[in-house]
Amino acid sequence: MTEEYISLAHGNGGRLTRELIDKVFVQYGQHPLLDTVNDAATMSLPNQTICMTTDSFTVQPLEFPGGNVGSLAVHGTVNDLSVSGATPLYLSTSFIIEEGVSMACLIRVVKAMAEAAHKANVSIVTGDTKVVPKGQGGGIYINTAGIGLKRTHTQFDIKRLSAGDHIVVSGPIGDHGVAVLLARDEFGLDSQLISDCASVYPFVEAIDTIDGVKFLRDPTRGGIAMAMHEMAQATNLSIRLNEAAIPLSGQVESVCNMLGFDPYYLACEGRVVAVVAPEVSEEVVRRWQVCEHGQNAATIGEVLPRQEQYHCPVSLVTHIGGERLLDELEDDPLPRIC
Repeated sequence: MTEEYISLAHGNGGRLTRELIDKVFVQYGQHPLLDTVNDAATMSLPNQTICMTTDSFTVQPLEFPGGNVGSLAVHGTVNDLSVSGATPLYLSTSFIIEEGVSMACLIRVVKAMAEAAHKANVSIVTGDTKVVPKGQGGGIYINTAGIGLKRTHTQFDIKRLSAGDHIVVSGPIGDHGVAVLLARDEFGLDSQLISDCASVYPFVEAIDTIDGVKFLRDPTRGGIAMAMHEMAQATNLSIRLNEAAIPLSGQVESVCNMLGFDPYYLACEGRVVAVVAPEVSEEVVRRWQVCEHGQNAATIGEVLPRQEQYHCPVSLVTHIGGERLLDELEDDPLPRIC
């Protein structure tokens, strides 16, 4: 590590996040079962295989159109288990509450958490609560752990990716990042946009029996651009996206144009990206389009052999036919949403 201190950019899901994980947690953690590639670790028990994940959630404001930090915590944990090929079953939760948070706000957060868990068919079975002095927290921080049962017929594995595979997304990107940004009232913009915060398990369940589905990822921090970088780095392949095919709401596009944000790096909290064999991509799109919130599902790109002439393995064919490189996030130019 060349940095002397931790910066906000270490938490944005970009290059510094990856270096922090590889050069601190992997190097000094030194545990053979530590999984830093997948969204959940897979462990074998007698007669069954389970997946386990853990995550922490902080968002400002605590409540935003389409959800709050409580529902976000449930959906984020359920989604990590889902894209790992597991049926989510149980969650734990730990609240760190800053002195001065209103009781009414805390109740709304807990109720939203319970409602999200009920809808996702998971049980919150244990938890912990801590209170920190005013000024030493961000209102409410939530840490979760989730356990799910691995479905025997799923074979999602990033090592299965190969040149020629197609990239499919379940719906419009960037809704969550922009909804949270506008909820801060920093720019005086009005919008009816709501976060896409939701469980992706129905999307996974709709396609997990298709043999050609190779790998799934929910594009949270760093958006689809960083999800593509994770895949490219793990496989030594390149990925080319098609700008004209990527679903994007008019409101997200307008906000990005006005404020200079790049939608490909904006977080989603209810979308899933699949890497599939080319012969099944149309079937995946068809199944997703009949799911709730999936009507705009589309094939948005393809996997290529590593393009050695480029320093960056992820590129975008633009609307006018040019090719643009989508570099890894370096600093922290985006609205922080977690």
